[in-house]
Amino acid sequence: MRRTGAGATETMTRVEMDKFVQGSSPMMMLSRKPGINFVANDPLGVDTWGSSLYMRGFQQSQLGVTLDGVPLGAQDYYTYNGQSINFSILSDNIERMDVSDGGGDVEVPSTTNLGGSIQITSSDPHDHYGGKVSQMFGSYNAFRTYARVDSGRLNASGTKFMVSYARSDGNKWKGSGEQFDQQMNAKIVQPIGEQSSIKAFFNWNDATQFNYADQTIDMLNRLGHHNDYYYPNYNAAYQAAAGNFSGALAQYNSLPGSDALDASYFDGVTHAVDYLGGLNAHLVLNRHLEWNSVIYGQAENHWGTWTTPYVPSPSGSLLSEQVNFGGNQKFGFTSAIRYQLPKNTIDTGVWYENNRYHIDQYMYAQPFPGEGTPVSGVLHNFGTPFQHNWGENFNTNTFQFHLEDTYRPLSTLTLKAGFKSMLVTTVGGATANDADYNGQSQLANGSLTSAKAFLPHFNGVWHFLPGHEVYFDIARNMRAYSYGGYQLGSAFGGIANQETFNSLKNTLRPETAWVYDVGYRYNSNIVTGSLNLYHADFSNRLQNLTAGTITQPVSTVVNVGSVSMYGVDASFTVRPIRNLSITNSISYNHSTYGDNIQDQGVTYNLAGKKVIAYPQLMYKANITYAYRAATVYLDTNYMSKRYFSYINDMSVPGYWMTSLGASYKFGKVGPLHNLKFDLNIYNLTNISYISQIGENGFPLSGDYQSALAGSPRTYFGTISTEF
Repeated sequence: MRRTGAGATETMTRVEMDKFVQGSSPMMMLSRKPGINFVANDPLGVDTWGSSLYMRGFQQSQLGVTLDGVPLGAQDYYTYNGQSINFSILSDNIERMDVSDGGGDVEVPSTTNLGGSIQITSSDPHDHYGGKVSQMFGSYNAFRTYARVDSGRLNASGTKFMVSYARSDGNKWKGSGEQFDQQMNAKIVQPIGEQSSIKAFFNWNDATQFNYADQTIDMLNRLGHHNDYYYPNYNAAYQAAAGNFSGALAQYNSLPGSDALDASYFDGVTHAVDYLGGLNAHLVLNRHLEWNSVIYGQAENHWGTWTTPYVPSPSGSLLSEQVNFGGNQKFGFTSAIRYQLPKNTIDTGVWYENNRYHIDQYMYAQPFPGEGTPVSGVLHNFGTPFQHNWGENFNTNTFQFHLEDTYRPLSTLTLKAGFKSMLVTTVGGATANDADYNGQSQLANGSLTSAKAFLPHFNGVWHFLPGHEVYFDIARNMRAYSYGGYQLGSAFGGIANQETFNSLKNTLRPETAWVYDVGYRYNSNIVTGSLNLYHADFSNRLQNLTAGTITQPVSTVVNVGSVSMYGVDASFTVRPIRNLSITNSISYNHSTYGDNIQDQGVTYNLAGKKVIAYPQLMYKANITYAYRAATVYLDTNYMSKRYFSYINDMSVPGYWMTSLGASYKFGKVGPLHNLKFDLNIYNLTNISYISQIGENGFPLSGDYQSALAGSPRTYFGTISTEF
C-alpha cells in the first residue's frame, strides 16, 4: 500500500494485488492496510456468508463502495441495495483501489457511507492485441482458470475492448461440498478526441457455495473447529432430528445446557446470479470544463437454504428445507461538472437511483430416508412449497446533490470545502405472513425517509518539504435506513410487528457520524512512514440485538445512542538495500458505547462498553525480497480479542496469522510472454482460530450461534502467461 498525495486517501496498486493468491477477494487484499480488519472462514475470503470487513471501527455495511463510479451498496451478506464486490468484478481486472482515511469525498454515491469509502477502478483494454491465461490450483481440490483477451486499437479513433472469464471450484476445508463461481467481465472504450472517452462495461457472475455450519463459542470450544454439516449423510441428519446422536455430538448432547440438535444440520447452500452494466462518459468540453457521467443498471437473484429439524414436512418427515429467495434490481445515474480556475476547482453533481428489493421465505418438504432425493440448493429441486413463512418487498428512491470547491492558495497547499444533500425514501414491507409460524398477526409495512440537507466535508493537504506532507479531513455523514427480510436485522425486518413499527417510526433516526482525521506521511527512496490520528462521534447508532435461537431468532432494532471512537494508525517501511522492503504497522482503536439501553423493560449497562467485533489492537508486518527473477514475501499480523456480546461478557481470543508467498518470472519462453509461477501458503503455522463472528447477529449478553472457525494451513500454486 502506498500513500498518495490526495489528502486522506491511500491507493493499493496492481503490483501489490498481484502478491495475493489469484481469485482472492479484493476486501482481503485491503486487509494489509493499517486499520482494516478482514476475517473469513476460507483462505481466499470469497465465502460471502463467512467473511466481513471493518475499517477503523466501521463495519462494511457502513462504508461507501463503488466500482467505476457505480455504487455497490452495503457489502454484507444480504446486499439489499447492490451486490458484493466479489460478484461485481474479477480481482484480476482491478487497476487500483482508493481507500479514504477520513469520511470519504462528498461526490461518492452511497447511502451507506458513514465512515469512509472504497473506490475501485477496473483496468481498461490494452492498446495492443494480446491476452493472459492463468491457472491456480491448491489444497482441497481448489482450482481457478482465468483468461483475458484484449482487442488492441481497432481503428484510427482508438476503439478497443476486452473480455475475460474465470471459473473457480474447490471443496470446503471441512465437511463436504463445493465452492463454485464463474464470472465474466467485458469492457469497451471509445476515445473521443485526445482527452474524452465513453466506456461501456458488463459484468456477470454465477456462484453456488456450500456454507460452513454456524457455531456457538461453546460448540467451537467443546466440539473443536472441524464440526460441520452432515452433508451428504442425510440419514445421520434425520437420526439427529429424532434425537439419536453419535460420536462427539452424543457426548456433547449429554453435557448440561448443551443441545447437539443445533450443532449440525444436513446442509446449507447459497446461490447468487448477478448482472452489472453501464456507460461511463468523461467529456472534456474545453480547457476549463469537463463533464463526467455514469449510467448503470444492476440485478441480482439469490437464495439461501438450510435443512431444519424444527418444522416437519407434511408427509411426517422430521426434516424440511427453509429457503430464502431474494433479489434486487436497480438503475441510476450520476452526473457531475468540474470547472477549473487558476486557483480553484468547482465540482458539483447529482446522483439518482431507484432500487427494488424483495425477499421471501418458504418451506419445502424433505423425504423420509431412502424414499427420494433430498431437496438441495445445488440441484434446485425445490418443488412446490408447503408454507410461505413471510415475504418482504421494498422500493427505494435516492437523490444526492454535492458541491465542492478545491482551493490552491499555494502550489504546495490544497484546501477543500464542500457538502452533500441526501434524500432516501423506502416504501414497502410485508407481502406475506404466516401468523402461526411467526406469532405475529401483522408484520411491519410503511415508509421511512432518511434526509439531511447539509452534510459538510473539509479537507486539506500541505506538502511543506520534499517528501513530507500533513493532511486533515473532517466530514459529517449519514447512513440511510436499511431494509431486509423478517428477523434479518433492519429498520423494517428487525421490527417484530406493525404496532411496534408504528410506535418506533416517530422516534427512529438515521445514523450519523462526525469523522475527524489528521495525519503525516513521509516518502523517500529508503523510508516511507505515516502517522494517522482519527476520532468519530456516532449519533443514533442503530444495532440489531439478537436473542432466542438460530432457528427462532428474536431480532430487535435498538437505538443505542452515541458511540465515541478514538484511534491511531502508524506505518513504517524501510528499504535498506536494493530489492528488500520491510514494513511494520500498528493500529489502536478505542470505541465505546455512550448510553445504557432498555430491552423488554430491563436496563442494560452498555455505557462505556467496547464496541463489538472490532479488535482494539492490530499489528501487521511484511518482508519482501527480490533477487533477479525471484521474489519472496512473508506476511504476519496480530489481532487482539474481539468482543462478541454488547455488554462485553463474551469475547473471542486474539491470534497471530502468518502467510508466505514466492514467485519466479521465467520471462519469454517460445510464444509465451511473462511466464510466471506463484506459490502461496496461507496460515503458515497452522493455528486454530475463530474468524467470522456475528453473521447471525450479536447477542446482548452471553453466547450465540453466530461464529465460524478459520481455515487451517492451505497451499496454492499459480502459473500464468501472456501472449
